[in-house]
Amino acid sequence: MGMEYQKIHACLNDCILYKHEFEEMPKCPRCGVSHYKVKDNDKCSSNDNSKKGPPAKVVWYLPIIARFKCMFANRDDTKDLTWHANGRNYDGMLHHLADSSQWKKIDCVYLDFGKEVRNLGLGLATDGMNPFDSLCT
Repeated sequence: MGMEYQKIHACLNDCILYKHEFEEMPKCPRCGVSHYKVKDNDKCSSNDNSKKGPPAKVVWYLPIIARFKCMFANRDDTKDLTWHANGRNYDGMLHHLADSSQWKKIDCVYLDFGKEVRNLGLGLATDGMNPFDSLCT
């Protein structure tokens, strides 16, 4: 689709992203794991100043603004994306999450966001990742 993306190197143990001040570091400052994939025969030689091939882990960042612009470029999609402001059935029944008290509270707290017809409420998927702890839900 011609949409831009960024590849960002990451620590193998998900400690840091190798961006900004961490970009040139050969290993993670938190856990000490190598920034780059290490071959089995290279474990003996510990020359930390040289790049040893491809990064150990890469995160693909997909900027969301470009995707929103693409979504609103199509007239039919725009109609579907603005349904909550144009012609929604206000009969007091809960037909969609936009009818919930939480959604209405966000619209009241953030008045500019609530008044904008093109506002989009996003649900983020984490694919089972638990950022807090293995015992928390």
